[in-house]
Amino acid sequence: MRSFFLVVFALSMAKSSAQQTDTVFLKKLIESHPDLFDAVLKDPEHKQVQLIYTQIDRDKHNIPHFTTYSYRLNPSWYFYPASTVKLPATIFALEKINELDIKGLKKETPLKIDSAWEKQTSVIADSSAPTGLPSIAHYIKKILLTSDNDAFNRLFEFLGRAEINKKLQKNGATHSRIVNRLAIGDKGEWAKHTNPITFYQDDQIVYQQDAQYDREDYKMDLQNVIRGRAYMDAKDSLILKPYSFEGLNVYPLADQQLIMKKLLFPEAFPKKERFHLTKADYQFIYYYMSRFPHEVDYPKYDPNEFWPTYSKLLFFGRDKDIKPNGAIRSFNKYGDSYGFNIDNAYIVDFENGVEFLLAAVVQSNNNEVYNDSVYEYEEVTYPFLKNIGRLIYEHELKREKKVKPDLSKFEFSGIVK
Repeated sequence: MRSFFLVVFALSMAKSSAQQTDTVFLKKLIESHPDLFDAVLKDPEHKQVQLIYTQIDRDKHNIPHFTTYSYRLNPSWYFYPASTVKLPATIFALEKINELDIKGLKKETPLKIDSAWEKQTSVIADSSAPTGLPSIAHYIKKILLTSDNDAFNRLFEFLGRAEINKKLQKNGATHSRIVNRLAIGDKGEWAKHTNPITFYQDDQIVYQQDAQYDREDYKMDLQNVIRGRAYMDAKDSLILKPYSFEGLNVYPLADQQLIMKKLLFPEAFPKKERFHLTKADYQFIYYYMSRFPHEVDYPKYDPNEFWPTYSKLLFFGRDKDIKPNGAIRSFNKYGDSYGFNIDNAYIVDFENGVEFLLAAVVQSNNNEVYNDSVYEYEEVTYPFLKNIGRLIYEHELKREKKVKPDLSKFEFSGIVK
């Protein structure tokens, strides 16, 4: 009996140790490069900086093992997560299709969305799809390639708030909630109602889902939700009061990186903790989240509006002058709104066997006015994210690894359907 308790204690200590995060390394690294980070280092709290960096070391079976470092990480210190909430929505939508297990219901199955509540909108066509018809698969492509807001809103309606938040909790994202559509002023009672949806093939109905209502508010004890000195309202009037983020989506960096780990490295988690996705589902997400917009025919994007690194903030910095050759890829989901820039990424250099996870948030809103579209993205936040991504990459290039990683599952020679 005594030996049994010793084993349990040892396992408990090992688990506790595994959850500890180094908070010194990133601080020293950033502070040693004032030439790159001076704009942020002068006042990191005002710039809302948080970072989480995870090293990956493979064992002889290519199973990843993680070592995590953080800077100013605090799940209770609120930042607006913007489009980063779209990644779990894509995962949960594919999971829902698999769990419904209905003959003929696939991610490519055409769908129609009706309206059943105030402010809801319907959809019957999608001119950017090769068939001209909307589908879960095409919405996911648009989310992962260029962060399309309407595509996320339609997945939100398919899933419903209750299921989204149940799955966040189930998957360990315990400091998160997703309760709003994006870019349409969705809040309060409007956000609790989701549209009826019909999936069909030719003239046959495959699956119908009634309108849903979620009565929960998912209240959280958060700091920093009232910010600034003023904001622009829906009528473009200046309101001289602080802006409130209360009642909006919450998705802190540690939860973001956890979801990314489970998506990219299911083999590192017990089977019962993995997403209910098929091998084809995983490949579908990996492919489109790592592509540059010009590499895809549908949707067909204007390169002047959606340049190659449009969706890639960490390492690439959304730089229009970079012409990536594909040797270095970012499997990521970024967000930008209210002066916040966030990126949750797995960055891979296939030629040099480099891989690491990095998630970051930074804000620049010098006039302290929200919703006025006057933010210092080009001067402050994009350079910060580009520089921290490249600095970590340079560190990884020099870091010795006992086992060279086999990254072949993330390389694609053709289009994944």
